Amino acid sequence: MLPLICIDVDGTLVGPSGEPTEAVWEATDKAVGRGQHLALCTARGAFGKSWDYAVRLDPNGWHIFHAGASLLHAGTGEERNLSLTTDQVNACAAVGAENDWVVEFYETRRYVVDSDHQSAVDHAALMGVPFERRPLSELSNNLSNNLSNRIVRVQLIVPVEDSADALAAAPEGTQATSATSPVQPGVAFVSITKAGANKGTAIERLAAEIGTTAARTMMIGDGHNDVLALEAVGYPVAMGNADQHALAVADRVVADVENDGVVEALELSLTL
Repeated sequence: MLPLICIDVDGTLVGPSGEPTEAVWEATDKAVGRGQHLALCTARGAFGKSWDYAVRLDPNGWHIFHAGASLLHAGTGEERNLSLTTDQVNACAAVGAENDWVVEFYETRRYVVDSDHQSAVDHAALMGVPFERRPLSELSNNLSNNLSNRIVRVQLIVPVEDSADALAAAPEGTQATSATSPVQPGVAFVSITKAGANKGTAIERLAAEIGTTAARTMMIGDGHNDVLALEAVGYPVAMGNADQHALAVADRVVADVENDGVVEALELSLTL
């Protein structure tokens, strides 16, 4: 039985309905009951629905947010963050303005977006939080007053056809990954984090926190931003709806999200 299983959200835990199925929750409850640690591993922030999912999966364990830039403990509230510099944050803002892309700025437990674009409104609904247009300055009264150590991720919401350009626009010293959601088709979510802050390195950090290794960990994912996580673990599992990047690095493929592939993966974890 594997001690640690990391689970992506969009396209893995959650399908087009926007919520995990009862069958998935029953399977995750059984896994925790038999002593397995289930960790959310998502590009989403630690608030709204994603925080609720983390607490439901394991109310007294570590979870991965912000594409690997943040580890949070659901029980104690402890954080382990890798943050962007002020220059990197401002460079992302400039890239967004130049290309007319929606730009979201994230601290660990909250975010701002200074746009009324429909994709920004829809994304708030996807995350399960009220939409409110707010400037970056709300996260800091003075942009020169150390945004460093506060902003862990910047996200560009772009048309799917612009995702490659958005990935290439990541400033020096950062890295970018792209994800999509079946709940919000037609757009790509490009997360920009500090170089070295990704789901793969976060899994290694989380495994060390609970006294195991990535080699004894399963990752279940479906997208481009899950590739480094799938590569980092000993047991990489792709959903049946996974994109070509995730499928290429997975050792096993389970059912798609609409047919509860996570349930199949959890059953598989008992035999490994």
